[in-house]
Amino acid sequence: MRLPAAAVLLCLVDVLHAFAIEEKGDVFKRMACPAFLMFDNAAYLADMTFELPCNCKPEEVSSVIWYFQKNVGSHKTTVLTDFAGTVVVDSGHIHAGSDVLKRFSIRMFSLIVFRAQVTDSGHYLCGTKKGEFFYGYDVDVQPTKHITVAFVDRGQHVQDDYTEKLFSLFTAFWDWTRCDRCGVRGEQRRIGLCYVQSAQLHPRYRAAMANVTSCGSRAVPAHFQHPGRLRRPEVAIRSCLTPCPKEEVPEEGVQAISNVISKLGEKPWLPRVPTQFHKQPVGSGLIIACPGARPEHAVAWDKDSVRLYRSRYLVGVNKSMRVFIDHGNHLHIQWVQVSDGGTYFCWREGKMVAGFRLSVMYQHRHRRTFNDPETIYAAKAIGMSYVLISIVFIVIHVCRCCRR
Repeated sequence: MRLPAAAVLLCLVDVLHAFAIEEKGDVFKRMACPAFLMFDNAAYLADMTFELPCNCKPEEVSSVIWYFQKNVGSHKTTVLTDFAGTVVVDSGHIHAGSDVLKRFSIRMFSLIVFRAQVTDSGHYLCGTKKGEFFYGYDVDVQPTKHITVAFVDRGQHVQDDYTEKLFSLFTAFWDWTRCDRCGVRGEQRRIGLCYVQSAQLHPRYRAAMANVTSCGSRAVPAHFQHPGRLRRPEVAIRSCLTPCPKEEVPEEGVQAISNVISKLGEKPWLPRVPTQFHKQPVGSGLIIACPGARPEHAVAWDKDSVRLYRSRYLVGVNKSMRVFIDHGNHLHIQWVQVSDGGTYFCWREGKMVAGFRLSVMYQHRHRRTFNDPETIYAAKAIGMSYVLISIVFIVIHVCRCCRR
């Protein structure tokens, strides 16, 4: 009976997949492209991954090309295309400082940009290789540097609204994230981005609310942009407590003998999560990322049984911090010491998902040879210093002789 049921299930999956593709095609039939190209406003925080769907295109167009421009009408245009729509980028191998050409993918006519940077702000246009444009976005990526942090438990408040005669600045907050831990005290985070409200915004740009757009949008007039740069994104953090979901325990006699045997010899005080082992030399720097986590997720870190709460370990809380958590949910350890050794556990969306066993070792000293790049560089630097000192010495003595 299981084989026919499996066959029926696979058929249903194929039917649903075909229905999803057909439904995607019906969207383009129902939505006509505007006669005059408009730009939808979208704001994100740096290091986030965002997706821009091509909401309209002619039915005869089977593939699209995305264009990137800093300003409308700019002669410098970057073409974003994989030529087939089949390139899949692994976000785990993306570096934050890399160019946008190495951080994008096109799937089902939608553009996906991984780990967006402030330099990625600008106009994104969906079109063809002939230069025909169908849909446009005005993307504003706001920086995490010098971000304003408010700890609600300490009575701290976010920034007040800034009002002028022709415009006003305020912060639009996203929903609170899930509690980053379960069964113990955890934390919630709320991200807020800078927005401006004015009746003098450029009419070519559209937003969810009339006369409201993000502070870095090209719809904001030039004489409004300076106050907008002074207002920074915000993050609010508060404590939370949520119970862990109950795991189903198999009935007596149902549990396999192999499972009982595998539990013998386990350490009950260690969480049962996949653990990675790593060795790090003393004095070096280390950055640990939680598997599968993104900046907008609720992520928490523990060292053995010690909770690394953001109220103490968030970057910027203390200027002399050596161990801290950045706004992208990465754990940083600067100038690794022997005391940093241990197991670091990662929570994602309220569930512990991974462990990181760190062993700190002393780096063995090795004797330098004349072929080492460091030796060659040191020899050149010392030689140039002696030559420079000799020239200065000779010039001084020649001048003294001429004066006499």
